Amino acid sequence: MTTAKDLFIIAMDPRPERSVGQGDLSLALAGAELIDLLGAGAVTVDDDRVVPGEPSTPDDRLLGEAAAALSREEPYELVEDWLWRRGRELSAAYRTALEGAGELKRKRSGLLPFGPEHVEPADTPATRRAVDRWEENEPVLTALASAVGIDSGRPDDESDLGDEAVTTVVAVVHDAVMELEAVRQRRTIENTAFANIWRGP
Repeated sequence: MTTAKDLFIIAMDPRPERSVGQGDLSLALAGAELIDLLGAGAVTVDDDRVVPGEPSTPDDRLLGEAAAALSREEPYELVEDWLWRRGRELSAAYRTALEGAGELKRKRSGLLPFGPEHVEPADTPATRRAVDRWEENEPVLTALASAVGIDSGRPDDESDLGDEAVTTVVAVVHDAVMELEAVRQRRTIENTAFANIWRGP
């Protein structure tokens, strides 16, 4: 399992306080992919730009797609631009992949058989490894989860990511999620103002 898949599984926790927006999650998943590519030596981060290394094909299909999507033209892509480009609809892609692998199961809410349907992690070795990583407060996973509003119960100042490039990626993920929330709030204000115009005094 990759960091992105572990993050997706943690985000699928059915508890209401862990409800995560799909756009936020997509940005964080793109960041998780970039961190795994850093760990594999497939990229480096130089002055907030994603510098690709030698072409590689990771074993994981989605991570392989991420590696193939890297811009190989100078001056190379900013980390922020990578998150927005790669992150588009990425949470849906991970849901499809994990459902196909049996890591997620469909379940209906409530007692009625026709209640609303949602997905949650299945009890598999990969899911248990993700949960173990989470319960051990693994710094990268908890930092990315924090970016999308999932609280690990660990003070922020205890997070030591141990790598400058990883720290940069996590910081940019936080900024991108905040930017997305600002866009949402602005749209809400604009829609409310528009509705008031039509409603009249």
